[in-house]
Amino acid sequence: MIIITRASITDAELDAIRERIEQRGMRTHLSRGVERTIIGCIGDESLLAEVPLRSMPGVEDVVPVLKPYKLASREFAAALSVVRVGDDPSRPGRVAAFGGPAIAIIAGPCSVEGPDMLRETAEAVRDAGGVMLRGGAFKPRTSPYAFQGLGASALKMLADVRRTTGMPVVTEVMDPRQIDDVAEHADMLQVGARNMQNFSLLSELGRVKRPVLLKRGLSATIKELLMAAEYIMAQGNRDVVLCERGIRTFEVATRNTLDVAAVPVLKRETHLPVIVDPSHAGGVADLVAPLSFAAIAAGADGLIVEVHPDPANALSDGDQSLSLDGFRELMRRLAPFAAAAGRSLGTSADSARAGAAA
Repeated sequence: MIIITRASITDAELDAIRERIEQRGMRTHLSRGVERTIIGCIGDESLLAEVPLRSMPGVEDVVPVLKPYKLASREFAAALSVVRVGDDPSRPGRVAAFGGPAIAIIAGPCSVEGPDMLRETAEAVRDAGGVMLRGGAFKPRTSPYAFQGLGASALKMLADVRRTTGMPVVTEVMDPRQIDDVAEHADMLQVGARNMQNFSLLSELGRVKRPVLLKRGLSATIKELLMAAEYIMAQGNRDVVLCERGIRTFEVATRNTLDVAAVPVLKRETHLPVIVDPSHAGGVADLVAPLSFAAIAAGADGLIVEVHPDPANALSDGDQSLSLDGFRELMRRLAPFAAAAGRSLGTSADSARAGAAA
């Protein structure tokens, strides 16, 4: 359940309410908005059956949350969440914000193939207005004989490029044993579609102080995606960004089927930011732009796009990767769609300001 407080509530009254709830064996989560503060109650609500919550000073209303995902639900937060990435004093650089007024664009190669190509890509992405660099170090592939990534050496390359360009980086983590090493080098940890319901991985990610990019599974429902986010958030990490990347259907003309409707549904159901991966949805480079336009029009808070200096010779996902010139053109064409949606297409600096304001 959630407790909606009055605008005039004092800190002492807030503390008294939370203490009363926690004495009953439940946990509380505080969400402050501009006009109201919400206290989320997590646990067995029957423990509060005899507590006169509505009569406590500062309480305006008590509302049950019937959805199985509590922390991720729209009702559980006083305002839409803004997830800031790169906001670490020990790592000076740019800050990207997801869920603010600016639409955030992540771009980079499917796999890190070497320091020179990574640096060239990062500089092109930054100069075109991208806010974050993506790059795979550990690559889960359908075939065990396909390129699996450079592993630990790729993490070091990502960290080096972050230091030289200021671009925060996101990369995938596949196993709980990799978390500490990936978190040491990356600013955001990605959970790929194949690991969306790897609950041991999700729980461990809930204990680290790094934002998480959670991709929807190939055949997962929206409810299952939100329950996966709940696993992370239940362990204390509330910085989760959801990603619609296309689902498996009967259609074979595209690599996956982009569920555009998932974007407004998720925006209705959750306070978490929602981005879209047009590269994995379409599977070919010439579909990236139209799917990106559709995502922004539907209300997405950002995109994650595959970009490579030489797509024809990429070691993975070359068919769906944009060239550096192709990415610059995409960014140019995205601006009117962002404006039509009442948003701005943020540069890294814009996202830093949006994140700081949040």
